[in-house]
Amino acid sequence: RAELAQAYRADEIMNQQQEELSRQRAELIATRRGAAGPGAVDIDRLIQTQRYDLLLKTHSEQIDRQREAVAQEIERRRETLVHANRQTRILENRCEKQLQRHREDENRREIKVLDEVAVMRASRRETP
Repeated sequence: RAELAQAYRADEIMNQQQEELSRQRAELIATRRGAAGPGAVDIDRLIQTQRYDLLLKTHSEQIDRQREAVAQEIERRRETLVHANRQTRILENRCEKQLQRHREDENRREIKVLDEVAVMRASRRETP
């Protein structure tokens, strides 16, 4: 469970990073539009924003690939947890059955002892 939670946390962190990259790209687009607006065009600024946008896009694609790997790991860990839970239930059922058999054996022994005591008392009463 802890490993699965850890994988979910990793995915959440990458999701937050992806959202931050999207926010930065939106700001960059607004900056680029301003630089290409009416009046004098700042070519150096446009080139810088384009390069930075390419860097953000590359980083975003890298995070997407990592998230895909984490999604596979989440699924693997989830399946492992399901299997472990199933095995735990099987063991718990076995333990419960074993405990029930033990109780039944104890009850049989107790009944046997009580029967022997009853037989001994009855034999004492019959003997004058």
